Amino acid sequence: MHCPFCGADDTKVIDSRLVAEGGQVRRRRECLSCHERFTTYESAELVMPRIIKQNGNREPFDDDKLRAGLQRALEKRPVSVEAIEAVLTNIKASLRATGEREVDSRTVGELVMDELKQLDQVAYVRFASVYRSFQDIAEFRDAIESLEAEPRQPAKGA
Repeated sequence: MHCPFCGADDTKVIDSRLVAEGGQVRRRRECLSCHERFTTYESAELVMPRIIKQNGNREPFDDDKLRAGLQRALEKRPVSVEAIEAVLTNIKASLRATGEREVDSRTVGELVMDELKQLDQVAYVRFASVYRSFQDIAEFRDAIESLEAEPRQPAKGA
């Protein structure tokens, strides 16, 4: 690690601690040339798989796009920002867990639907209506009836 003060490339680690719930390592360093101290943070670089769109195009995973879709489905619903971030984290972890370099967009959509079904059923129906391109009221009815047939779980993010 180069010293940010004098540019020397010889520094020593004085102290290391886990931060961000174990997701990062904070290191206090000292330059062996100018004796200035500074802090660095180290975290694992986790590469998200590329998304294969329905038209065959491939694009990088974009969590801002995913967040926007979730927020659209959850608009005016009593769900906290923390709950939305937790859903994003779950979806990204599931995508990484596949071990694949490329994932079909349908896989992402199904992960979103699974998370929304547990988080907020109204948002689930909203998302499903766009994602599955509902054509008439019968498809809405079918989605609602399938939700009613499942055992009711308390909302996670309210």
